[in-house]
Amino acid sequence: MTDAKTPRRPRSTRSRVARAAGATAAVLVLATAGTGFWFYEHLNRNITTFSADGIATSRPPAATPASPGGGVPVNLLLLGSDSRLGGNNMLGGGDAGVGNSDTAILLHVYADHRHAVAVSVPRDTLVTIPPCKLPSGRWTTPQTGQMFNSAFSIGEYPQGNPACTQNTVETLTGLRVDHTLVVDFKGFAAITEAVHGVDVCVPNDVDANGIKLTKGRQTVSGQQALDYVRARHGLGDGSDIGRVKRQQAFLSSLIRKVQGQGFDLTTLLPLADAATKSLTVDPSLDSGIKLAQFAQSLRDIKLADISFVTMPWRYQGDRVAIVHPDAEVLWQLLREDRTLDGHATGQIGGPASPAPTASATAAPSAPAGPLTVINASHVSGQAKRAEQALQAKGYRTITLGADAPSRRVTLISYPAERYQDAQLLAQVFPGAELSADASATAADGITLTLGRDYAATDPGTAADSTEDAATGATAPPTALPSTMPTGITQNTRTADTDLCSDLSFG
Repeated sequence: MTDAKTPRRPRSTRSRVARAAGATAAVLVLATAGTGFWFYEHLNRNITTFSADGIATSRPPAATPASPGGGVPVNLLLLGSDSRLGGNNMLGGGDAGVGNSDTAILLHVYADHRHAVAVSVPRDTLVTIPPCKLPSGRWTTPQTGQMFNSAFSIGEYPQGNPACTQNTVETLTGLRVDHTLVVDFKGFAAITEAVHGVDVCVPNDVDANGIKLTKGRQTVSGQQALDYVRARHGLGDGSDIGRVKRQQAFLSSLIRKVQGQGFDLTTLLPLADAATKSLTVDPSLDSGIKLAQFAQSLRDIKLADISFVTMPWRYQGDRVAIVHPDAEVLWQLLREDRTLDGHATGQIGGPASPAPTASATAAPSAPAGPLTVINASHVSGQAKRAEQALQAKGYRTITLGADAPSRRVTLISYPAERYQDAQLLAQVFPGAELSADASATAADGITLTLGRDYAATDPGTAADSTEDAATGATAPPTALPSTMPTGITQNTRTADTDLCSDLSFG
């Protein structure tokens, strides 16, 4: 095992589904391991860890069992990038260099450990990247309106900055990431060869940019498998969203192959060896034993009980914007450990239960510092309504300021020392703009300026819900809807869906 600070043979970063697929295979493969200590020691020497120093100190709360002896949900972040370091340019082309995380899949394993949801975050999604640690030890300031995949390259670490991407995902979702895994091009190719290929469906003949694939069902491995999950131009509709759908289908097929293939040691060792060689993990998964223990917890998840969903999205020029409130509903479902149709999986072997009412909905922990609420919604009484809603969430030191000129989008302004508190507040007001106030001090606290987006969806007003044309922002849902938003239902597929089904967007 090596640490990120220890010189070692360069091992590139990850490939879009390449790493995510490889990481998934690694977890499932290790689930079959139950043999000698020598095997784990062999895996230990393969695994690389990244430093925990760059993980934010202020984070969403860790999940706890709903009842004594009950299961606990787990969130696993699978990352991939287009790095060409460590010889990966031989597979991905281009010059060697630090890449971006062109694949990001947040795998939510439910508390019953019999169901799972894998959420794809498109690489071009515009997000706020929170403070991230640089090699110098300095932390960056928050960056708004950034492409999601750029978080991985902040600081230009040779092995990337997975801690920064993890911080970004936690900020985006309000979910605590328990484990992060990253896989590189070479590792992905080796894994697909170790399982003797993966069945895929190619939507059309491809002969472009050095990639040649034939239309129809076939088995691919190595370079061909990498081309299948990475290619965009000339394959399907050419969009990144179409590529995400193809990657989800590939991962489903890979999981099916790994679950369905019996292993003796002569088959298992090459696969586990390839998988662990490709992994860079957080310190909580820094040994073969820890990986195997985690993998054991996934053995009861059937293919039909794994769902893939793309985060609710829409195009914003040549970038991707988050659709509100659909995305907030998705994150709320996962925070409450509910399936994508709003039901609870229950404890292990337990019955499902109905969705909670608004009063029962869990809330992020509230900071104790001062908070000023200003009404700029052009609707009277909104500051008082917001104060009552915040008090219900645990906020106590609240001051109502004078009304301000009307603004479209809710604004959270904060002193630099209270950035993490501003992020907690943003979980209560998804879609709000965040702005650092250089002249403010920690004692001044945070200022929440309510925009017309809040008045449009506040249940105490008669206004209809409207989506902001620039940001797609609306006020957060306080209770799960009876019918799931189309941003979720139209972007979901189960792992047992036919390989050739819905491979392209558009």
